[in-house]
Amino acid sequence: MASAAEQAVRRLEAALRGLETAIAQRLVPVADATRPAKEVEQLAADKARLADSLDQLQARAARLESANREVSRRLGVAVETIREILQTSGEPSPP
Repeated sequence: MASAAEQAVRRLEAALRGLETAIAQRLVPVADATRPAKEVEQLAADKARLADSLDQLQARAARLESANREVSRRLGVAVETIREILQTSGEPSPP
């Protein structure tokens, strides 16, 4: 038969195992509870990165639009210059 001390040690060990199990079960929901916060953080970082990319693309589009207008203006001037030259030389101007 086990002594009172041995029985007390067994009861203590069983209680510790129960405590460890309870703590482990409580930690799982805590870990799961932090997941949405991490996902929100990641989404915020993605949003900031996408906003920066959008700003860069909009700036590039504005530069391209400006360059397009300038090229169009220069082509118009070139066409008018060619028409004037053709008219002064007596050549019929193209349509």
